[in-house]
Amino acid sequence: MSNSLLDARRAAREQQDYEPLVRLVPYARFLGVQVSMADGQPRSRLPYKPSLIGNRALPALHGGVTAAFMENAALLHLLLQLDQDRIPKSIDFSIDYLLSGRAEDCHAACEVSRAGSRIANVMIRCWQSDPARPIALARAHFLLSAPE
Repeated sequence: MSNSLLDARRAAREQQDYEPLVRLVPYARFLGVQVSMADGQPRSRLPYKPSLIGNRALPALHGGVTAAFMENAALLHLLLQLDQDRIPKSIDFSIDYLLSGRAEDCHAACEVSRAGSRIANVMIRCWQSDPARPIALARAHFLLSAPE
């Protein structure tokens, strides 16, 4: 296991400092994803910034930004919840857009529905002001370990 991954996971679990973990995922770092714990589970937050808008007429968040945020939330969730010796790799990602993302922060919660020795299946829920009104739902598969 790389020392940077081990150190980042330790900082997150022991000191609730999630920034080193986010720094290990370049696109999460670029988007400005933030991680915290809520009821013992990781929660991701995407702070709003005008550059995330795709449709300025509405204004609405770009769908690609929403999807990328959700995929990165799942990856960070796996890094926190599982004891992997490397960063999981995305195999596939499927998203259902339910509502337009408004010009405000997004939040994501993940659930690992299955984690085997090589592959994990993660369900992701994204909302803005009301957790009961998700703007998108997604499913993702990640490769946890290299094939033998």
